[in-house]
Amino acid sequence: MTKKQTAEIMAILYELHPDAECELRHGNPFQLLVATALSAQTTDIAVNKATPALFDRYPTPYDLSLAEVGDVENLIRRIGLYKNKAKNIVALSKILVEDYNSLVSEDINELMKLPGVGQKTANVVVSNAFGIPAIAVDTHVFRVANRIGITNAKDVKNTELQLQKKIPREEWIQAHHTFIFHGRYVCDARKPRCETCPLTDRCKFYKSNTVKKSPKKQ
Repeated sequence: MTKKQTAEIMAILYELHPDAECELRHGNPFQLLVATALSAQTTDIAVNKATPALFDRYPTPYDLSLAEVGDVENLIRRIGLYKNKAKNIVALSKILVEDYNSLVSEDINELMKLPGVGQKTANVVVSNAFGIPAIAVDTHVFRVANRIGITNAKDVKNTELQLQKKIPREEWIQAHHTFIFHGRYVCDARKPRCETCPLTDRCKFYKSNTVKKSPKKQ
């Protein structure tokens, strides 16, 4: 798909999802970092139900660095993989206190040194907390971009690289949120709502499935 075709598709998606934004509730970069780390393989809804009590009890990196992992586990038990995530957010808080003066770095590479923080989490933090252009590829972004045909990648890293080439840098943050909204509310993983999607005439996934379902000529 060309840059022009991609731009046309993105314009339609931006109009369809004008309010697309980060749905993880947070009040500062530290809370966003923790919430995003907790969101892996878990819905934002589940994270948002758990974090108010967590942040109320441990509002700063220093507070969380002193926490007993078992106490943190009890607060985030509703979240998938909560035991490992509890260990990670306590450990990353200790590192923030000891090595970063309790501040969340704006550098993606520095963030990725923290326990439980990968490329996606780092991209989410720098883009949403600091306004630094980045395209965080989660399951929604990966699915939507490849289904439509903007990208043709088998993994998130190559999806990110292809999107960076197709979409202007100043749109990366908006594009990230827009893909997520489209994946959540239209292009569902199991039951995509193609009947409500304005991209069916351009979508590789829709065209492929339409051909498969068409009756064979006698």
